Amino acid sequence: MFHPIDPATWPRSQIFYYFSQMAPTGYSLTADLDVTAFYTTVKARGYRFFPSYLWLITKNINEQIEFKCALKDGILGYFDTLCPLYANFHEDDKTISFQWTEYTDDFAKFHADYLKNQSEHRDIHGVLGQPGTPPENAYTVSALPWVNFSHFSVISYENKPYYFPSIEAGKFVERDGRRVMPLSLTCHHATTDGYHIAKFLASLQRDMDGFKAFIN
Repeated sequence: MFHPIDPATWPRSQIFYYFSQMAPTGYSLTADLDVTAFYTTVKARGYRFFPSYLWLITKNINEQIEFKCALKDGILGYFDTLCPLYANFHEDDKTISFQWTEYTDDFAKFHADYLKNQSEHRDIHGVLGQPGTPPENAYTVSALPWVNFSHFSVISYENKPYYFPSIEAGKFVERDGRRVMPLSLTCHHATTDGYHIAKFLASLQRDMDGFKAFIN
């Protein structure tokens, strides 16, 4: 569902207006995550890492309204949940196609839905790798497994009111016996500040460390 925001009572109203109308501003930030426990748990239980990563990122994004803001029919509001829109890599011609899997709080169901989606549509080439159009609450989240980067920035060449975050993971590296993964977030300053990023990263790290709790 989409919930309209009342500008008269929204604490960010002036900030939103400033960073969306007077000085449109976005920013990117990259942080290292310790994925040692997360990776070990996922593999030990027979799950695939990428859909597990998609689910956990989306779970934590959905915990803050600020990440879910959008304009719908000219009205500012937020969605109950966001849906991950991710890239599927084609080995044959080295291109990508975008796919999506509806989010659910049930990790095992989301993982199964992702695998079903892959089974049915993984060989579809083109911009969209499955029938239909992405849902209006879809946000971009993906991974660049070939490169360990210190920073990754998404640059848009189209001026439009888009307030969902874009998230990209990089290649793991071993550091002091731990498995470390860079994670880049690109956000619009009209809806999110550093506080929201810090809160997201802290909760994401806790969930990665305790991922066993989400597996039935």
